[in-house]
Amino acid sequence: MKQKNNLLQAGWLILRVGIGISIFLHGYPKITGGAETWTMIGGTMSNFGIDFAPAFWGFLAAFVESVGGLLFALGLFFRPAALLLAGNMTVALLTHVLAGDNFMIFGHAMDLLIVFAASILIGAGKYSLDAKLFPKIA
Repeated sequence: MKQKNNLLQAGWLILRVGIGISIFLHGYPKITGGAETWTMIGGTMSNFGIDFAPAFWGFLAAFVESVGGLLFALGLFFRPAALLLAGNMTVALLTHVLAGDNFMIFGHAMDLLIVFAASILIGAGKYSLDAKLFPKIA
């Protein structure tokens, strides 16, 4: 049984690191894009009736993707990072759906929302910084 659990934990490590790095690579150009990029990204919040401070909302989204992706990969502050990433993907998904985009456009955000929502329940796993630093809550 221990062998099966170790394989499960190794599989979760591969998935967590792969998804975390991928989302970081999506966020990095956004976080380094500066105020113009942040304003463009944050402008999508108007779909939800939030018309103020688009640069702030864009920066927040870029920060969550870049820093949250790294935290997700490392398994550090994992559940808060997964929660923020799930929120980011919810906004991305709804933005595409409200724009009338088809599944081939919004499917990626939906897939990641499912992964991040499930990750909140699963936790970082045995091979994570959370397990090493906070063993009682990991």
